[in-house]
Amino acid sequence: MSRKNIAIAGLLTAVCASVLVLSLTSRPETSPIGRHQGNVRPPQEHSLKKTALVQDVYATEKLNRVDAGRDLRAMLTGTAGKSPRDVALYAGSLQRSHGHIAMLMWIDFSSGTVKTFKSVPPDGTREQQQRLRQYLNAAKSAVKKHQAYESPSFAVGERKYFIMSQRSPDGKIGVLALIDQTVLNRVAEHQRKNLRLIPYPKEGKFHIESVHADTLRDITVKTGHDNENASHYYENEIVVRFRDGHPRSSQLKTISADIHCAAPRKLGYSYIFRSSDMTYSQLKTYFYYKWQPLYTEPHYMYLTNDAEGENTAEVVTPNDLLFSAYQWNLPAIETSRGWNLSKGSNKVTVAVVDTGVQADHPDLKGQLLPGYNAITPKGKPDDDVGHGTHVCGIIGALVNNSEGVAGISWYNKILPVKVLDSSGAGTTYSVAEGIIWAADHGAKVINLSLGNYADSQFLHDAIKYAYDRDVLLVSASGNDNTERPGYPAAYPEVLAVAATNASGERASFSNYGDYIDVSAPGESIASTYMGSQYAALSGTSMASPHAAALAGLVRSLNPDLSNKEVMDLMTKNTVDLGTPGHDKYFGWGQVDIYKTLQAASGGEVPLELWPQHVKEKINLLERRLKANP
Repeated sequence: MSRKNIAIAGLLTAVCASVLVLSLTSRPETSPIGRHQGNVRPPQEHSLKKTALVQDVYATEKLNRVDAGRDLRAMLTGTAGKSPRDVALYAGSLQRSHGHIAMLMWIDFSSGTVKTFKSVPPDGTREQQQRLRQYLNAAKSAVKKHQAYESPSFAVGERKYFIMSQRSPDGKIGVLALIDQTVLNRVAEHQRKNLRLIPYPKEGKFHIESVHADTLRDITVKTGHDNENASHYYENEIVVRFRDGHPRSSQLKTISADIHCAAPRKLGYSYIFRSSDMTYSQLKTYFYYKWQPLYTEPHYMYLTNDAEGENTAEVVTPNDLLFSAYQWNLPAIETSRGWNLSKGSNKVTVAVVDTGVQADHPDLKGQLLPGYNAITPKGKPDDDVGHGTHVCGIIGALVNNSEGVAGISWYNKILPVKVLDSSGAGTTYSVAEGIIWAADHGAKVINLSLGNYADSQFLHDAIKYAYDRDVLLVSASGNDNTERPGYPAAYPEVLAVAATNASGERASFSNYGDYIDVSAPGESIASTYMGSQYAALSGTSMASPHAAALAGLVRSLNPDLSNKEVMDLMTKNTVDLGTPGHDKYFGWGQVDIYKTLQAASGGEVPLELWPQHVKEKINLLERRLKANP
């Protein structure tokens, strides 16, 4: 029997008593909910979650209206001058890959020909049918006048729809579409489960007792760092040369507390300070009156590595349709400047252990490796929930393809591993099996946007199995606004990720505790969704893949680093949003892609990590020898 089979056989002897579920909640980018910090009682929390659900559904509708408009424009461009047969082939292909296009109407104004593709009239009341015809006639009228048209949402039967029309630039062709908005119902149901607004998992399915957020004791949540002055982000550094040489360590600690910064970088005779909330002019005033330095100046310098200085790197702006308007999360963690240093590598695989993935999603084309289905071992890891597809898009949706969203990694391959079923839940065994399978099939990073409050030695064994093979494991902390440790995030071998909002505050749903390592954006995150669509979802499930994608970029840039060393770089190069140093709400701070890649760049082990690098290499060798005697 192979070592892999021995490991699996060992796991089979354990009893799978606990159930792991998605760490997903709902919060919009612009919602004031994130500011409701403090002692949140169960009725308040329930109300906030219901409001959040409605707002995430609204954001998803906006995303899909923009995407539908893009699809119609692409059809007009792609079929310009084509024969009726080619037009029919294009329409058929579009509707097969985009099942939400319930009706497609093609109008050739030069010949007066009208062709309708795949039209199954929805069944509703007389009043609903009348409203449908009203909007359809309005769309036809608008397109005849060379105008685009978009109806409000309307119900027919139990489904919601909207009608959209476009006309080609030369005026010869018009196209109308009836768009099924079932995705809104899916997102709403998804969020009701994962926000625990309904009993989930259903009693009797797994024969377990559940932990419900509303039954936990009242908790006090400290207000997060207010980062609304994000426009000053590039002005928050200063170069200082002190008049009396080098300051003492006690003086540096005083400065750090005064201006809210981590330890400065020393460059020759000067020091570079980076404040989390002060502009350059404020910093200059502070140092002038309190320290009377020899000089201060803006940070124009290059750093000691070969990359450009932090305030001079080019910002890479992709052309993806939804990037500029909806993906606030990527600029927030310096993704665009980080792409100057690493866009990933197809030699470094990131596994997504989740609900599977929509393999033919147009924005994930070429990004996926053949995966594994631990729920149905002979089946493909197809996503029947949407969660895994959303997580995959955050990590690696195609960049610069004028389609949908941009992923954090351009080139890292994604390995989908389905361990959660159509309800969004799975047993400890399925998750443990998925982790071991991913580790045995080349994953260098594993994302785990799932969790439970049960400390399972069974699952921990699988975590240690992967960790001992130099896999970096990243996990969501959970969404019950509790200090109670969630697993696998709380295991020491795992990088635990909390969620932040667009203002740099702790997301109000995010679990917290001393085990939190870093934080990342987790509110109203736009990404790929099943049905070749897009959704705005929120939760620590969305925060975790930001960190996993960063780990993939680091391992692509500097493959000599061990999993422990990559974790250390990620925690040491954050933006500190809480109290100075580590705190239980943000960990060491929000991940910073550019800053972390700077520290990892050069193809060699950073000097700061060299002593522990030697030690870690010895430990890694010992672990491998122990795991493979």
